[in-house]
Amino acid sequence: MIRTTTSPAYIALRAFLKEHDEALQNAALLLGDNPALRRTQRLLEAFGSQPILTRRLCRELAALRALLSLEHVGDSDRPEAACFARIDLAWHGIEEICLLEEGLVQCLDRLEAEALDTAPLWRAA
Repeated sequence: MIRTTTSPAYIALRAFLKEHDEALQNAALLLGDNPALRRTQRLLEAFGSQPILTRRLCRELAALRALLSLEHVGDSDRPEAACFARIDLAWHGIEEICLLEEGLVQCLDRLEAEALDTAPLWRAA
């Protein structure tokens, strides 16, 4: 699946990532520590310069979606579990992370709707 910069869904995804750049980095650091932060930063940088949605970008989007959706917090062998255990669930920032995840999923769903003939690569991180 390759979407170009002229694709409305790709444009919306780039806008979302740009608008929420700092919040996504903060969430990545909180939920996955420095490795997740660096991975998210590389993804954001790539979107700033990449004219097409590549398979690598799809894998990175899948990883970000998995991180924001807390997909791996139940796996004690993954760093996300330890990071999640340190979070106070009453903290006001939890709602922002949930909104980021919802916004990212909406953008990915829109991409999927544009490319009905391809498998959604971001669903399987």
